[in-house]
Amino acid sequence: MQNKTLILTRRDIASVLSMRRVITIVERAFIAHCRHTVQMPPKIYIHLEKYCGDFRAMPAYIENPEACGIKWVNVHPLNTGRGTPAVMALIILSNPRTGFPLAVMDGTYITNYRTGASGGIAAKYLARKESETVGFIGCGTQAFYQLLALNEIFHLKAVFIYDSDARQVERFNRRCRELGIKAFKAKDAEGCVRDKDIIVTTTPSRKPIVKAAWVKKGAHINAIGADARGKEELEALLLHGAKVVVDDITQAIHSGEINVPVAQKTWNASRIHATLGQVITGARRGRNSPEDITIFDSTGLAIQDIAVAEYVYRAALRRGGIASKVDFRG
Repeated sequence: MQNKTLILTRRDIASVLSMRRVITIVERAFIAHCRHTVQMPPKIYIHLEKYCGDFRAMPAYIENPEACGIKWVNVHPLNTGRGTPAVMALIILSNPRTGFPLAVMDGTYITNYRTGASGGIAAKYLARKESETVGFIGCGTQAFYQLLALNEIFHLKAVFIYDSDARQVERFNRRCRELGIKAFKAKDAEGCVRDKDIIVTTTPSRKPIVKAAWVKKGAHINAIGADARGKEELEALLLHGAKVVVDDITQAIHSGEINVPVAQKTWNASRIHATLGQVITGARRGRNSPEDITIFDSTGLAIQDIAVAEYVYRAALRRGGIASKVDFRG
């Protein structure tokens, strides 16, 4: 029986993880969520308005492969101007049978990958198969991971990028070039969004950025940034003319893209078309027509973090020598 806990750093995790692998793991997690072979209480939030930030506790249990754990994560958007990541996380993975802490690991890297993978999977099932242009509203760290995932699934011809922070635009533009993807800097949000096949929003905005009039028929939107109460990136009118697919209904109502329109009673949660797990398993159809506008409302699921953490832990055991060990009982 294991009597020491693995300590896994970002470097340890990076040595065993790839976007292609994470896409596979996260897709299985969506299926497990749909089939109710998981336990995942809604996120617990601590809102710190005076610091423009929050903390979230995200516990989860998965039956197969069996894994149990919790992620403690913060979101502090102002950190980007302080030289500190806006999102930081720690994951504790425990033995479901005994409760022993198997591993404590960096959760920031896993969060970035699994969130990007979720967007890629959503586009795989909801976007038109021939999609080749993407507009990115927000060019921070998560935009890059969304790009990594989309690049695994689609043959991208060009991406269009826009951010109110010029430094973020330049950084994202360099990363696009490193991937061999042609990127164009849009002069405004409208130019970034109009006529694009896929639209990705990854901002902390509390007022709509993307207007319905800019979005062409047949487009797919990954609404990633709204992940806490009061956040909103899309004009509510967009929801009325689209098929809205969520990762989790309870979380979406509380803290997803739909949270503000639902709270203001300008849109009803009964209009949610499906969960992504339902679309993946075929329980619900994604789009019925090439002209459908589809929206994926992503809040981030704890089961995704724990599923990826379980894979990382097993891979670390197989490889050996990439992690330190501690005995917390001493």
